[in-house]
Amino acid sequence: MTIMFGNKIISVKDQIADQIRSDIISGTLEPNERLSEQSLSERFGVSRGPIREVLLQLTKEGLLVSKSNCGVSVNSALNTGMQELMIDIRRKIELHALSNIKNTLTEEDFGHFDEILERIQEAFVKEDFTEVTKADIDFHRLLVYKGGGQELVNLWYPIVLRMRMNYKRLSSPKDCVEEHKAIVDALKEKSLAKAKKCLLGNIK
Repeated sequence: MTIMFGNKIISVKDQIADQIRSDIISGTLEPNERLSEQSLSERFGVSRGPIREVLLQLTKEGLLVSKSNCGVSVNSALNTGMQELMIDIRRKIELHALSNIKNTLTEEDFGHFDEILERIQEAFVKEDFTEVTKADIDFHRLLVYKGGGQELVNLWYPIVLRMRMNYKRLSSPKDCVEEHKAIVDALKEKSLAKAKKCLLGNIK
């Protein structure tokens, strides 16, 4: 996994996937809404082949669901019980990642965390709450990757995406940034117990 910030080149397919994710997270595409390969092909100006690959990828991520004779649609929102279960599973995965990180983070890693914190702050200023959510996911994905590699990310990613489909907890800009900064500060201090406490306070 390569995590890059700032200017970067990503494929057209990845750009399309990212836009559809944004549409689902923001609610532009609503739960259970059907998606048409042809409509998406026309919207993004590509053939149906890449669209089909994107839909398959997002289905694997849990954002979409494919049913025989019904095509592909946006997955349904989680009920309260499932949401609580996924929060619990997510916490366990991220706590596991924190335990594995210990003192392995470099100055470059902390620089990446700081860049994401800036993105969260800037997105709040612009009232771009979809970007807030995406930056939040990037923060935790970096943490999970550093503590467990791509294998752990692959386990974690579909869970956090499904949670975000009906995520209602948007704290104030100050609280959101400070919650994430507290995790980073604890890691800089090499205080695992404090980092875990701050993490649990952030995942609700």
